[in-house]
Amino acid sequence: MGSSDAERKASYEDVSGEPGGLGGVVSTISSSRSPLQPPEADDGEPFTTYFDSKIPIPEDETHSCFSFRKLWAFTGPGFLMSIAYLDPGNIESDLQSGAVAGFKLLWVLLLATIIGLLLQRLAARLGVVTGLHLAEVCNRQYQKFPRIILWLMVELAIIGSDMQEVIGSAIAINLLSMGKIPLWGGVLITIADTFVFLFLDKYGLRKLEAFFGLLITIMALTFGYEYITVKPSQEKLLQGLFIPYCQDCGTPQLEQAVGIVGAVIMPHNMYLHSALVKSRQVNRADKREVREANKYFFIESCIALFVSFIINIFVVTVFAEAFFNKTNAHVHQVCANSSSPHSSLFPNNNETLEVDIYKGGFLNLRWSRFARVLLTRSIAVTPTLFVAIFQDVEHLTGMNDFLNVLMSLQLPFALIPVLTFTSLPGVMHDFANGLFWKVAGGLLILLICCINMYFVVAYVMSLHNLALYIGAAVLSVVYLSFVAYLTWLCLIALGASFLACGSTGRLGFAARPELFLLGHVDSDPSVPR
Repeated sequence: MGSSDAERKASYEDVSGEPGGLGGVVSTISSSRSPLQPPEADDGEPFTTYFDSKIPIPEDETHSCFSFRKLWAFTGPGFLMSIAYLDPGNIESDLQSGAVAGFKLLWVLLLATIIGLLLQRLAARLGVVTGLHLAEVCNRQYQKFPRIILWLMVELAIIGSDMQEVIGSAIAINLLSMGKIPLWGGVLITIADTFVFLFLDKYGLRKLEAFFGLLITIMALTFGYEYITVKPSQEKLLQGLFIPYCQDCGTPQLEQAVGIVGAVIMPHNMYLHSALVKSRQVNRADKREVREANKYFFIESCIALFVSFIINIFVVTVFAEAFFNKTNAHVHQVCANSSSPHSSLFPNNNETLEVDIYKGGFLNLRWSRFARVLLTRSIAVTPTLFVAIFQDVEHLTGMNDFLNVLMSLQLPFALIPVLTFTSLPGVMHDFANGLFWKVAGGLLILLICCINMYFVVAYVMSLHNLALYIGAAVLSVVYLSFVAYLTWLCLIALGASFLACGSTGRLGFAARPELFLLGHVDSDPSVPR
């Protein structure tokens, strides 16, 4: 690690361009292969992505253990990832938690954020060590049929998340314009942000990361201002945060606790984080550099998720102080006294207040990035636009609840693969999960999947429709069968080799040449030190 920046960059370029070594691997990594194609198929001309331009990491000879210069160079991916912890689904979950349970579920939010951090660590390590993001590893390691199913499930998760952003933005624009811009107008305006971010991308990834950092700072300042203005009880806040107990809680509070976990831990975020870490220049021929990258990415993720956690705390406590145990009439009167144009949202009766976000406020397709974003954005916008035009805001926020359920259903298709591949020595080599992470990761994923399945069942039961029950039962059989298949492969990766029945190679776990070389690059004599 004692080389200069120039020598470090030259070493990296030599490794990347070595004909008999890692160069062939890097070329396959930067290409875009469809999971529908066999790994041996000719990829043709690759298209560029965010990660083709690597951000160099400076040397710091004076600080061998920790360097703020290096931390700053690694800062970015974690904050881009943390946006998913602050999306409309999380904000709605926060304000409902405050209104339904007051300060009593803050410990659930804290626990969910910590679990999310540990799982994000696995996703980031996979990207750092292999140089491939989770979708690429799934493409190379799973058989054809599960690859296709995983792609469909993850696309659903991405589109669902996108729809939540559209809904949240449309409602925010409607509120900020004092109702002058209708919901459907807000949906149309939201379409423009796609092109804004595509335009910002032309200026480089660091500027895009800085822009998102600015947005998070604005959220922290505005929600922090509300927190200071409302002045929630600090004693209740600390009790709710560190005492894992919910006195006098019933089914609504339990369902809300489950909803918090489902809103915080998002499936597509595992894929996103494993891809974002590829944007830094790390020489994978040097284990020390890989270990260093893992360390700084984890520190950065801790900081980013701590900031997002504080913002979520602001939202929960503000609504806990303002709306917990309040009636519609009470809030209606408060709005009327402040001449708010939104007082009509709350009927003047003595029923308990119900809050929603409006009342609060794998296929690596060979298309250009513009075309791919346009397609997925269109799929997300179209149903949202129709609901916004022909229905009222309750249907729009109801769609948001449905999307939370959809995201919960997708969780196993991200969590199980990330634990599977980070536990495989053929993929991670010396950085494969140890016994602690295998056991802890498995138990955490089992817990999360059980919690979210409860959330899904509770949502379906609340629909009170026999046809929906039957349809859900049929889909559950197919869904659980595929989850069981992924779990079977995961258990083999965790060490239960007897489950393979001697057919590991046919399961898709025979290491691809690319991944094998990435895992054993330090033993290749052609790779310069």
